[in-house]
Amino acid sequence: MSKTQVDDDAIIGLLRGVIDPELHDNIVDLGMVRSAYRENSTAHITIALTTAGCPLRATIKRDCETRVKSLPGIEKVKLHWDELNAKEKARVMERARKYARDNASPTEIQPTTRVLSIASGKGGVGKSSVTVNIAASLANRGFTVGVLDADIWGFSVPRMLGLDSRLEAKIIDSDSTRPKIIPEERSEGSGVLKVVSTGLMVDTEETALMWRGLMLAKAVEQFLRDVQWGYLDYLLIDMPPGTGDVQMALARLLPQAEMIVVTTPSLSAQKVAVRVADMARRSHMPILGVIENMSAFVTPDGTSWPVFGEGGGVRLATEIDVPLLGSIPLEPSVSAGGDNGTPVSTSNTGAAATAFNQIVERLVSDIAPPLDLSSCSAHTISEVSVSVGNPRK
Repeated sequence: MSKTQVDDDAIIGLLRGVIDPELHDNIVDLGMVRSAYRENSTAHITIALTTAGCPLRATIKRDCETRVKSLPGIEKVKLHWDELNAKEKARVMERARKYARDNASPTEIQPTTRVLSIASGKGGVGKSSVTVNIAASLANRGFTVGVLDADIWGFSVPRMLGLDSRLEAKIIDSDSTRPKIIPEERSEGSGVLKVVSTGLMVDTEETALMWRGLMLAKAVEQFLRDVQWGYLDYLLIDMPPGTGDVQMALARLLPQAEMIVVTTPSLSAQKVAVRVADMARRSHMPILGVIENMSAFVTPDGTSWPVFGEGGGVRLATEIDVPLLGSIPLEPSVSAGGDNGTPVSTSNTGAAATAFNQIVERLVSDIAPPLDLSSCSAHTISEVSVSVGNPRK
């Protein structure tokens, strides 16, 4: 029998049922099938793998043969192997990341929660300080705000919020024997902060956590699935610097997450921060804007000293095509507030406090307002949960 278009389509249709065990999507939509056609009683299929020596090759081969041999008249399946080029690999990985993100398993974070991931390309730009001050300012306005310290190695959020208790786990649901971790809480204005950090799990603040990348990702996963977060208007995530395992895990686990990138005015910080933006977009995570920290030191007479250079925030925002949300001046009160657990944003005095609160006003009123899901099923489910004993705190 000569090959026909109908036969080719039938083979392709069956190959859509062959799932790459590692990428969790079918090999046709991943772009791994180079060609598929029938010639007499033999089906010829060319498949391009991410690497020629892929250890899952045997599984893919078996699945292809099993499915295609079910077609009438097909007695033999001949597999031909190829390797994806660099551009094709990038396209495959992007689709795989999107698939994983869109099909993330449930966490304790409700759909009504606005998730803001605070990220930076490198350490030392004051990302944790920005996270804490934005969270405190949001709570001061009456919101219930979660703070997840995902900087597992470099935890600093507990000190900045004046928390030193150990996290505890309790049985929450009488039908379950599995305990849930209870966040540490702190009242702020008319709102509340709920905080989870490895800094609330170790013996002392000086204890070093010597964990490998996969352990870090698993710890973050536990913080999202095994913590009784309850109702949250916002969840702020203090990300570790860079583009490693924790960042990829969060992008997969929290499909609703949005990113804010923190940089200093220096050119070097700006250039490194571009990589974080690239990671976010490859992971299909929206970028809300840029915050420039340590923008300048202003003396009492009003003289401005650009200690760390000038223009990094504007350049970064322009390069990645997002708004500059604000610039935080270099002010001793910011570090002093972090050291004694009183975020400067709650003091309402000084240029830094004003800058933080202006950023939060912009977030709440325009860039990332609280989610209004009153007409959505997710909101209905949340309200039912409240009525049966899971009240908002």
